[in-house]
Amino acid sequence: MLWWRHPRRPRARPRPCKSPRRQRRPPTRPRRSPRRQNRPRPRVRASSRRAVTVVLRPRASLYHAEGGWFSANWHFSFDQYWDDANMGLGDLRVFNDDRLVPGAAWPMHPHRDIEGITYVAEGTFEHADSRGNGGILPPGSVQRATLGSGMQHSERNGSKAEPMRFIQMWIMPSRRGLEPSIEQREFSPESRRNRLKPLLVPAPGYANDGAPRATDAVTVHQDAAVYAALLDPRTKVRHEFRPGFGGYLFVVHGSLAKPELDEGGAAKIWSEPAIEIEAGDEGAEVLLVETKVDSKSP
Repeated sequence: MLWWRHPRRPRARPRPCKSPRRQRRPPTRPRRSPRRQNRPRPRVRASSRRAVTVVLRPRASLYHAEGGWFSANWHFSFDQYWDDANMGLGDLRVFNDDRLVPGAAWPMHPHRDIEGITYVAEGTFEHADSRGNGGILPPGSVQRATLGSGMQHSERNGSKAEPMRFIQMWIMPSRRGLEPSIEQREFSPESRRNRLKPLLVPAPGYANDGAPRATDAVTVHQDAAVYAALLDPRTKVRHEFRPGFGGYLFVVHGSLAKPELDEGGAAKIWSEPAIEIEAGDEGAEVLLVETKVDSKSP
């Protein structure tokens, strides 16, 4: 049984956090419960010669949550959204596209045994935690919060005038009970221009040969990586996966001509040797998470 199966978003008064696990019934709804939408089914790319290995997930097919001061698209089972067939991809357990109104915050809340990865898409992200870490991150920044043996933290819109958008990912660490820590970096637009720039790479001792390396990247306690690219119109990039690895491709801004995705859409990729990405007519900002996957299914 997987010990990390049930990620949960905190309520106004966070309860003590244990290792995430599945519950038979969803928790009590928040004060303003999210609205479930009639979501179209994800599109798949089929082949007459082999099984489907790419699933396109338009934004309209994702679970949407609305809470007044926040809105979010949850790509995998999270909080009151539960789907046994949508539990993540490899070691990527959570992928949330979150937006906060000016001045809003997720209050201090506890987690443990996860690697919380934040990519700032728009606005000003402000972090604080129970160990005295804090700071403000602009768009293009990445933070890794190792919450191993337990730590409380909060996420806040650091602006009282502008909305804030951030992508929150949970990557499950290869070891439990790690010492809590924070690592974060800012990445310039030029460093991501028309190339897949590694923002997150495995920490030393957490990956096999062939894993991505970058001295200026944030590290994670798992054999996984996150790349970002700012693509000019119709620009193409290609990423080759290591054997046994797949990816989760997400369009932060703009659109893609290949695979065909609009802003907010994503694609699950497994059992593919490589992925070719082509920006649409207005360019695109993309994230690509690389993780170990089962060759038979996502």
